[in-house]
Amino acid sequence: MNEAPRSWRLKLWRLLKTFGWLILLVLIAQQVWWAPFRADAARARVIERFQQERKSRVIAMIHRQDTQSLFGVPVSQSITIDDSEAILRAIRLTQPEQPLDLILHTPGGLVLAAEQIAKALVEHKGKVTVFVPHYAMSGGTLIALTADEIVMDPNAVLGPVDPQIGGLPAASILKLVELKKPAQVSDEMLVLADMAAKARLQVAAFVAEVLLKHHPKDRAAALALVLSEGRWTHDFPITVQAARQLGIPVSVNMPPIIYELMDLYPQGRAGRPSVLYVPIRRDRDSPREFGGSPPPRAPAEK
Repeated sequence: MNEAPRSWRLKLWRLLKTFGWLILLVLIAQQVWWAPFRADAARARVIERFQQERKSRVIAMIHRQDTQSLFGVPVSQSITIDDSEAILRAIRLTQPEQPLDLILHTPGGLVLAAEQIAKALVEHKGKVTVFVPHYAMSGGTLIALTADEIVMDPNAVLGPVDPQIGGLPAASILKLVELKKPAQVSDEMLVLADMAAKARLQVAAFVAEVLLKHHPKDRAAALALVLSEGRWTHDFPITVQAARQLGIPVSVNMPPIIYELMDLYPQGRAGRPSVLYVPIRRDRDSPREFGGSPPPRAPAEK
């Protein structure tokens, strides 16, 4: 007598379980495949618009914490060999006389990769413009120094290019060896000191070579020494004003479309956002705001 209701309940349970698995698979596919594809497509459309406006080759190297895994774990990015390979490939596919626009947002990274990118940009015959909407530190600054024009947000920063050895500043390692007697320093630290001395010379020489594109030899050597000798901490912010005082010509005429592109690279969130705001509503005739509320465009420089 009870077999029919039991069989009906069993079939319903199996149907609900199958339906639940289908929903889970759809959610996984949406997060793993569709969401990144949609974001990449939106970024590509903005870059294509910028290329059409500028009649240039636009390359974006943007490093930040992106939510890249199924569980939303933020992964911090930096300049790698993969980045240098991709940028060198893009430059090879660009006509020698065509302008290059590079959008930089990076904390730095591998010295070798940054130097490869910098060398390729120095050798490019067309005008090279580097846009820094927020920051381009360390290796990012090295790349920016190759540009014929550096365009920064008024609050954006560059940084020193002093080398780091084993996660320690090369200048600080050498200072330690100066303060202590060799007998008081471990063999490992002595090896690091030898590497630090070589790294400082190598980086200073390369930066000076890069700066020769826009500066006389003496000025290039002096500026390379200032940026690479370790007089500041590695995260010291070189503002627009400080860059100009150092003799690095910087413009603040940042195109609004750059902020629109940055809005498409949201910071990965593990919990509630630490910064929250609501875009201001404008009248119908007022200029439209981007989602990230970019700062107003600065007046043209003379």
